[in-house]
Amino acid sequence: MKNILLKPLAGILILLLLSAADSSVVRWPDGTEHDFGQLRQGRTVEHRFVFENIASEAIALETVRTECGCTVADWPEEPIAPRQRGEVRVDFHADRSGPFRKKIKVYFDRQRRAEILWISGVVE
Repeated sequence: MKNILLKPLAGILILLLLSAADSSVVRWPDGTEHDFGQLRQGRTVEHRFVFENIASEAIALETVRTECGCTVADWPEEPIAPRQRGEVRVDFHADRSGPFRKKIKVYFDRQRRAEILWISGVVE
């Protein structure tokens, strides 16, 4: 009888631990998507995604990964204290005409999964 009760409880405990590890340590006050609208080909544009540390300890932004060479990111190297803000600057070079939608993955040290940012627009 004890085994019947312990197995589901162990499974629930594992799920709770995994979900706690995947919970976000940041909040994006202005959102995680930015539409540049219409751009002229050959132009480089910039957007700054602001994040706030909602964890109880300082967090560090480990790395940011972009999908292609047309998108470059810059981020703070120093840890961000609780309730403080930081930003990820994203530069997009409009080298090809047509619509685009690019994914940017942001990795923090206290979170296993990446935060996902999006930029989009149309290059004329």
